[in-house]
Amino acid sequence: MSPNPRPPADRTRECRTAVAAAEAAGALLRSRFPDGFAARPKGANGDVVTDLDLLAERLVVDRIREDFPYDRILAEETGDAAAGDGGRRTWLVDPLDGSNNVVIGLPVYVVGIALCVDALPVVGVVHEPLTGRTWSAVHGTGARGPDGPLAPAPRPAAPAGPLLAWTQGHAVRRDDPVARALRHTLELRSRRLLQLWAPLVAWAMLARGDIDGFVGYRAEAIDLPGGALLAREAGVRLCHLDGRDFPASFTGPDTDRSFVAARPELLPHLLDLVAGPAAATASAPALSPTPRPR
Repeated sequence: MSPNPRPPADRTRECRTAVAAAEAAGALLRSRFPDGFAARPKGANGDVVTDLDLLAERLVVDRIREDFPYDRILAEETGDAAAGDGGRRTWLVDPLDGSNNVVIGLPVYVVGIALCVDALPVVGVVHEPLTGRTWSAVHGTGARGPDGPLAPAPRPAAPAGPLLAWTQGHAVRRDDPVARALRHTLELRSRRLLQLWAPLVAWAMLARGDIDGFVGYRAEAIDLPGGALLAREAGVRLCHLDGRDFPASFTGPDTDRSFVAARPELLPHLLDLVAGPAAATASAPALSPTPRPR
């Protein structure tokens, strides 16, 4: 069963707006990286926000509002930013995915924009400022990158294990037993486990076929739908940790946003890897939110 069963609609105009806004924000970020910005703490647990986040977000929000004044816009730094009545359509704006990387001078960051209808993604765009590359997807029509359609070739698991990426949400404690068990298992049985502090970078790598899989535990909502759509439209399969279809909705509690994503031939292997730690999810005690830096 498809997790996004609605028939494809013409989203050409929405995708064009998202690409233009992401690339404009990317030019701003590129012009100020690595030294031309100010940063300050965000919360009490080590996260940061820069003036680049705010400037890029304003640019993207204004561009979307100009073209679609009646849509809801949910932006990472300012929350609900639109004057429109929302309706079924919601734009998700992550103006700088990888703020912590930027602050330490690590050139691993992107701009992400998604359009959701009834909470499910129908347009997803990821733009990498430093290389000028943009990847985009429209539900039902495939994913595209700078060199054309994205369609990673099937390949079996490598003898040394898969190359994976990992993300966890801000509310996950450092000592969360399920997160620790998942990371330990994946590190033990994979060739590498990347923790990029920029989930949209991992989604783009998965869509391109640079990595074999991506595992998320109580992932953040703002960057999830766009990245997931990009990967799914490139041929990647997404499941909950227990194997159910994963719709990549931005609504609901973060406990509904734990996932495994991989090409179809590798997904059963990854589901086997996470089966044990994931089974502990049901019996894990409720934890108070303690954000971690990303």
